[in-house]
Amino acid sequence: MQTPSKEYLDQLEQQLASLPVKEALALLAEQFPGQVTFSSSFSFEDQVISHDILSNALPVSVFTLDTGRLFSETYSVWSSTNQRYQTHIKAYYPDAGALEAFVLETGPNSFYESVENRKSCCGIRKVEPLKRALAGNAVWVTGLRAEHSPVRKDLQLLEWDEANRLLKFHPLLHWSTEAVRAYIDQHNIPYNPLHDRGFVSIGCAPCTRAIRPGEDFRAGRWWWEDSSRKECGLHEKQHSITNDQPVIR
Repeated sequence: MQTPSKEYLDQLEQQLASLPVKEALALLAEQFPGQVTFSSSFSFEDQVISHDILSNALPVSVFTLDTGRLFSETYSVWSSTNQRYQTHIKAYYPDAGALEAFVLETGPNSFYESVENRKSCCGIRKVEPLKRALAGNAVWVTGLRAEHSPVRKDLQLLEWDEANRLLKFHPLLHWSTEAVRAYIDQHNIPYNPLHDRGFVSIGCAPCTRAIRPGEDFRAGRWWWEDSSRKECGLHEKQHSITNDQPVIR
């Protein structure tokens, strides 16, 4: 996709900000037919977005990344979601050869030994499959929220993702945790029961724990690492926007 101008991004973001999630997704699907996709990890937030997409038959594809080390509860809510909405959410998996070579060289739990190993593991299990999932799309919808981490507080509702060459839309960016939970309850949406046990951000089982009282949202992910910037590489922020670039219509 051609890099959009800042003017275009600002205009489209203002449009999206004025609409409910369902209508905002419908607008993007209309402007980018067949090129809007949503990545779900079956978290609270992602289940809200999936509900709006699937219950309204919006032309937005939904996929997930199966790293091979997810919680059993995550697979259960995946199955429940398929059954509830009569769908088949597509999964993308790590490249078998790359994963086998990595585990052979470093061991099955090497991510505990160094940040380099952990990032390599995330790269194989998540980042590379994501690039395959996003290929051919113009808009990537995510469940990121500002409350998740200090880094995510600086996100815009609509962003240009330079690494993947597409737009990223975060429809629940300014939703509170209470609002997300209320929506789940109101619509009786299937959700991961780990959320009821203190798990906030749920990823791979070896790298996720419940948070303790007073800890921030990301404390339960890679807790043995520096807490300032704990990301897996899926949402590395890169921009290349200038005011003199053409507007895409």
